[in-house]
Amino acid sequence: MQALPKSRLLRFVEQAYHLARRAVTRYSSKFSKRRYTLHQHIVLLCLKVRKNTTYRMLLDEFIEMPRIRRAIDLEDLPCPSTLCKAFNQLDMAVWRVLLNLSVTLLPTNGVGGIDASGFDRSHASKHYTKRTKLTIQQLKVTLLVDTRSNAIIDLNVTTTRKHDSQIAPSLIKRNTDEVVILLGDKGYDDQKIRTLAHEQDVRPLIKHREFSQLHKAWNARLDADLYSQRSQNETVNSRLKRKYGAFVRSRHWWKQFRELAVNCLTHNLDRSL
Repeated sequence: MQALPKSRLLRFVEQAYHLARRAVTRYSSKFSKRRYTLHQHIVLLCLKVRKNTTYRMLLDEFIEMPRIRRAIDLEDLPCPSTLCKAFNQLDMAVWRVLLNLSVTLLPTNGVGGIDASGFDRSHASKHYTKRTKLTIQQLKVTLLVDTRSNAIIDLNVTTTRKHDSQIAPSLIKRNTDEVVILLGDKGYDDQKIRTLAHEQDVRPLIKHREFSQLHKAWNARLDADLYSQRSQNETVNSRLKRKYGAFVRSRHWWKQFRELAVNCLTHNLDRSL
């Protein structure tokens, strides 16, 4: 019988497993029970996001996935609480390292677009919240996206209404090696951002707020073809919400931040296939 080709899901698992082995050690500490590795935990957590399901449903489907289990050397299945504890123990720094490694799997051109979007902190029914007059506070998620491959280079998450001009500097400083040209809308029109970008050898292509005829003239002189690539940010924001959900399931803010980082990592892994 002819061997079956690798499915997209199997290739996703192999790619995630390869990144996990590059990013973290096999076990969390010398006191670990060594029943499951950190690499296996990371793959399972990414698969949960990719399939947009729960821990229990994911493990139930894994019973019928022998090829996937062999790919990550998983002999027996963990219980849902084991995966939940693993998610709690993996720091945000680990997910950032994995996100940075995932960018290397995709072709980039040094042109990065920056934009923010909102994610609900609860998945309650919109009809219910409207009837009960509840206000669901959103997370503000700012993504730095490569315009060639739609790879998510970096993200910033905040629970406050911090202005875009206060968020951009940290993203610029962290990604000077990946970004040569920075595209942004009028929300990032701040002289401090432009000065910082020039100091980091990054060309800011940001529209000016039009308070005078001079500002209108400056906007008219922008490279329209290059600036139009900023629309890739909206494409990535839409893709994240459609594929992985427009809300976060976690109840604690620090877990919500990690959940969104896993979403971005999963998006990059999917794009690499």
